[in-house]
Parts: sequence; structure tokens; C-alpha cells
Amino acid sequence: MQIYQKKRLVAGLSITSNIILSVLKIITGFMSGSLSIISEAIHSLSDFFASVLTFFSVIKSSRPADNDHPYGHGKYEDMAGFIEGLLIIFASLFIIYEATKKIVFGVNMDAENISGIAVMFIAVIFNIIVSSLLFKVAKESNSISLYADGEHLRTDVYSSLGVLIGLILINITGYSILDPIIAILVAVMIFRAGYTISKKAAENLLDHSLPDENIEKMKQIIKSYSGAVLKNDSIKARQSGPSTDIDMVLQFPESTTICACHKICDEIENQIRLIYPNCSISIHSEPICYKKNCLNSCDKQHYNM
Repeated sequence: MQIYQKKRLVAGLSITSNIILSVLKIITGFMSGSLSIISEAIHSLSDFFASVLTFFSVIKSSRPADNDHPYGHGKYEDMAGFIEGLLIIFASLFIIYEATKKIVFGVNMDAENISGIAVMFIAVIFNIIVSSLLFKVAKESNSISLYADGEHLRTDVYSSLGVLIGLILINITGYSILDPIIAILVAVMIFRAGYTISKKAAENLLDHSLPDENIEKMKQIIKSYSGAVLKNDSIKARQSGPSTDIDMVLQFPESTTICACHKICDEIENQIRLIYPNCSISIHSEPICYKKNCLNSCDKQHYNM
């Protein structure tokens, strides 16, 4: 199966899973009066809208470069990831607001909440399966939007598990005050995930450089070729959706032929693609003597032609 088809499949699966869990949690939450379950329903609804964004961003980002987008459509995935992170942050703030009201004005819920326990258990299982698939395909395709969607669901696993444990404790102890307290803890986890996703997506949108360790790996590849020298740490690299854009300037001894330069550049590109399979690399080559003694050699040869 092609990677694009895999991306569409898991994005569609995420939409289906989130809408089913959202409906189950909403019904159970309002029947029991449990704010922690309702907060999980809000979380799942935000995940649902995020999954829809992911689905359409995957379709859009897969389109080839055109006149309006000569560098491709990868930024659509970054934009979707940024919006997804904001949705999660807003959902977490709303949950904290509602939970605080419950603590101040009192809690009203059914302590016998077997249906809530069952729904939370189903949610944990569903989200473990779907998030694992999202992370797997996100790693294969280097997709920030699928990764963000997977992070949503992984957070949902932990928060649903927390609510599940809380509901069991409420059933055992009868202390309903645990419900809004658990909801606040869930909201803090949701907020952290939203902030992390938004920050990563914003860095990509603003063309933030790749991590230093990856830049260093590229420098080591260049150093392994005795005929090439990296000019003034000239590597520029950014993430654009599922693809990576890399630019650099390499210098060669003036005695090196064009064919030899081209061969070395091709080999360096192939080595870098082992790190970033889906990347666009632009290497500018120039003689080491450039702007030093070219006035006495290269330029004179040019002017004498």
C-alpha cells in the first residue's frame, strides 16, 4: 500500500473512532452527571475536529508543487497541527473552568457509575490501537499532522485511564468531589499536549531549523568526503509538512572537474536521504579559491574568453 493511502486510511480511522467515543462519552456523562466523563467527551470532540483537519491536510499536502505553491503543499499539515494544538488548549481551559465551578458550588453525580467505567475502558482500548497506528504511519511519512493526531489520542489514553480509576474510586468511597479534581488533572494533561503540538507546528510554519544533532549528522557525512568542504556552516534546513528542505554550499579544490563535483554531491545527497527519505536538497558548489585569488585566475580566464 502506498504511503499516501496509508495516511488517508489511518486519518479516516481516527475520525471514526473519535466520533464514536465522543457520542458514548456525552451520553454517559450527562446520564451520570460526571464532569470527568463530560470533560473526556469534550476532549474526544476536540480530537474529532482535529482528525477531520488532519484528514483534509493529508489530502492537500499530498498534491505536487504547482505555480502557486512551487515548494509543494507540505505547510498545510503544519497549519493543521497548529490549529489542532489550539483546539486542545481551549478544550482544557473550558474543562478547568467547569471543574472549578463544580468544586465551588458542589458536585451532583451518580456515585454508581458502572456504565461510565465501561465506556472509559472501551475508550482506553480504542485509543491505544488507533494512536499506535497513527504514530507508525506518521513515522513512515514524516507527517506532523498525523503525529499531532496520535499525540491527541495518546493523551486521551492517559486521561481516560485517569477518569476510569477515578470512577472506580468514587464507586468504592462515595466521594463525588473526586470527579472535578480528576477532571482538572485531565485538563492539565490535555493542555500540555496542546502546547507541545502547537509549538512544534509553529516552529515548522516559521521555518525553524532542524535539531542540531541532525545538522551535525549532515556535517559528518560531508567530512567523510575528502574532496568537499562545507562553506562557513552554510547548511540551511527546515521542515515543511512531511518533507524536509535542505540547502548548503560546498567548496572544492579548483582542480576538481565538474563531473567529480557532481558525483560527490550526488553521493552526499544519497547519504542525507538515509536520514530524511522525503527531502529536497540543493547543493551549490564553488571552488575553494572563490573570492580569494580568483582575481588572479578564474576571473582573468573569464575575461580573456
